[in-house]
Amino acid sequence: MNLLAAISRNSLLLGIFATATGILIATTWIQTRDDIARSIRTAEARQLLEIFPKGSHDNDMVEDHFSLPASTPLLGLRDTRRGFIARNQGEVVGVILPATAQDGYSGDIDLLVGITRAGTLAGVRVVSHRETPGLGDAIDLKKSDWILGFDRASLEAPTRAQWLVKKDGGEFDQFTGATVTPRAVVTAVRKALEYHQSNRAALFDPDRDVQSTGAVEPIRGAEDIES
Repeated sequence: MNLLAAISRNSLLLGIFATATGILIATTWIQTRDDIARSIRTAEARQLLEIFPKGSHDNDMVEDHFSLPASTPLLGLRDTRRGFIARNQGEVVGVILPATAQDGYSGDIDLLVGITRAGTLAGVRVVSHRETPGLGDAIDLKKSDWILGFDRASLEAPTRAQWLVKKDGGEFDQFTGATVTPRAVVTAVRKALEYHQSNRAALFDPDRDVQSTGAVEPIRGAEDIES
């Protein structure tokens, strides 16, 4: 009987501990979610300015955005994401599209792809990834400058056939011991350029009606998407 009582008492204590831990975690999340959201927003703004730096536009790109759902062709999105608009004196001079490489070595690689009105890349940045440290994580600008190799590229230079890593006969470097990761990023960036090309009228004229290509009409000042 003493044994059963001891087991019951221990079970009760474990239950109380688990409940208290759950409440603590939930409370901490509620208390910190606003801070987390602000941190994400700050990081996002920093990356946008890396792609279209001050002087290339005169608007607040974080506020000047549009929604792209998971069904958006070519971008590989898992859920609704935001695209951003760069304006200078009211004219749209560039857009920053979200894109996801779903075939990374360790999972999805989320990107921001900046494209100018002329169709050249203003820059590409990795938002999140889980690639192998020391190998695939070289896509991160903090680890290497590989991602800068996309700057000023387009669908014409290099040609579409050359939008491959060098191992596959293309123009872009792969990493020693890691080809899957750069291959996935190169493909995702090329597809973002193709999306831009197909939807250029809608992207660079936010007041224009949606085209039959599946584009979502950019809406200036659209409601923020919950991160």
